[in-house]
Amino acid sequence: MAFSEAATLLERAIGRGVMFTCAESCTGGMVAAALTDLPGSSAMFDRGFVTYTNAAKIDLLGVSPATLDQFGAVSEDVAREMAQGALARSMAQVAVSITGIAGPGGSEHKPEGRVCFGLATRDGVTVETCDFGAVGRDLVRISARDHALSLLLQAVS
Repeated sequence: MAFSEAATLLERAIGRGVMFTCAESCTGGMVAAALTDLPGSSAMFDRGFVTYTNAAKIDLLGVSPATLDQFGAVSEDVAREMAQGALARSMAQVAVSITGIAGPGGSEHKPEGRVCFGLATRDGVTVETCDFGAVGRDLVRISARDHALSLLLQAVS
């Protein structure tokens, strides 16, 4: 996300009195870093959760072990529970979650570059999956970060 887009996100969030939180897996804190790069970001960013392992998803966000067993960490079901857990464990009004396969690797059913997102507000949760392709770990992570930031921007538009 370009600096001007991030600045727009900050301006809109402050104007609407909205705070964000994020629950990240494959991006490892890149969304939180992008949100806090701007001066004044403490007015829009409450906290971030980096939950790389399944145990961290369970412990920090309350993701159900049954959901992880049934659908796997890279699923819209887990993205939903991650976003809901981050929202419930923060002072934010909007939570975004990211879980995916940055690579290298993957499988026929869950290929490299597949990333699931959740966006939670007090009104509910939406989830979606993006397939960025086997474009390399760095590009998948950057693309996932940027998509998550665009979801937050849509939430305050």
